[in-house]
Amino acid sequence: MYKFKIYIHQLVILIFATLIVEPIAASDDEHFRKILSKVVNDANIVGLAAAVVRNGEVSFIKTYGSRDTASSGKVDQQTTFRIASLSKAFAATVAVQLELEDKLSLEASAVSFNRSFRLKDQAQAESVTLTDVLSHRLSLPPYAYDNLLEAGKVPSNILSEMRKVTPICKVGRCYAYQNVGFNMIAPAIETVEERSYATSVEKRLFEPLGMTGASFGKDALLSTDNWASSYTRTRNGKWRLVSVKQPYYDVPAAGGVNANIVDMSHWLLAQLGNAPNVLSKQALRRLQAPQVSTPRESRRVGYMSHITETHYGLGWRIYQYKGAKVVTHSGSVEGYGAQIAFIPEMDAGIVLLTNSKTREFWRILPKFLDLELGL
Repeated sequence: MYKFKIYIHQLVILIFATLIVEPIAASDDEHFRKILSKVVNDANIVGLAAAVVRNGEVSFIKTYGSRDTASSGKVDQQTTFRIASLSKAFAATVAVQLELEDKLSLEASAVSFNRSFRLKDQAQAESVTLTDVLSHRLSLPPYAYDNLLEAGKVPSNILSEMRKVTPICKVGRCYAYQNVGFNMIAPAIETVEERSYATSVEKRLFEPLGMTGASFGKDALLSTDNWASSYTRTRNGKWRLVSVKQPYYDVPAAGGVNANIVDMSHWLLAQLGNAPNVLSKQALRRLQAPQVSTPRESRRVGYMSHITETHYGLGWRIYQYKGAKVVTHSGSVEGYGAQIAFIPEMDAGIVLLTNSKTREFWRILPKFLDLELGL
């Protein structure tokens, strides 16, 4: 009887410990659904689409709210959003594919494909590699001359204007996020592939991954009858419709992709290694390996309290989140917001798309990570 009591006591301890350390299972998705619903309701978000994947499958897809308040059209699984800077990982992925096929060296000079690019020290400009481009190590201040892009200036002309900018470090030595500069990977891909950058992404990624709703450009977005209009808040708290503008579509590698939540769930599965015929393990290791420390990023995402380290890879951010490696990126343009994050060791991740500019949207991801990691 005494031994039986000891056995029961040990069993209870074991079960309790398991409940503490085990991450949430797919059957517990209802908990996260409730979190999503609460955020949407409390923040009065116009529209939201979310997808969670686990163990090589889509665990759930959920949509909320309206794609257009004027027509009361509901967001559904086929509703197209701008994904803004989530586009950068598509560019990096094609570049790595070409590298592994021995068609493009990422240590090649970016200037050889972008003849208009200038820095104050042209020798430094000549030393910029495509790896530097994909990891934001151009020596330029953050978002260099995005204002000229937004004013409608041609990106190739903006590259020549970079000679007027005072660098913040030597090329390759520090991280500072870019849009115009990052797009220098697009002409490199076009030169090697002898076709448009968009076509390369479509043929190499969209089509083989079944991303049938994904596209490039403003015209492609507006040509579908199921796209999400974007909204920002006025001073009195009401939602204001924002028109779709062209400038960031002019740097397609940095921000040119449109996609729906089903498309993005396929993309997430591929980045987790579940489409080896398209993305090999070698390609994923190359993309998701840290290239440069990003200490300011730790401060920028201070609301994610479990982050201990931040780096940038090739088109991806890499966080240490309570000891777990999290690969992630976010994007925002003219009222649209997008987030993607995954934990490679757990084969689990999430994609979030919205057409509402609201701080509450960015708080969803850490809630998911905390649940997934049992925190």
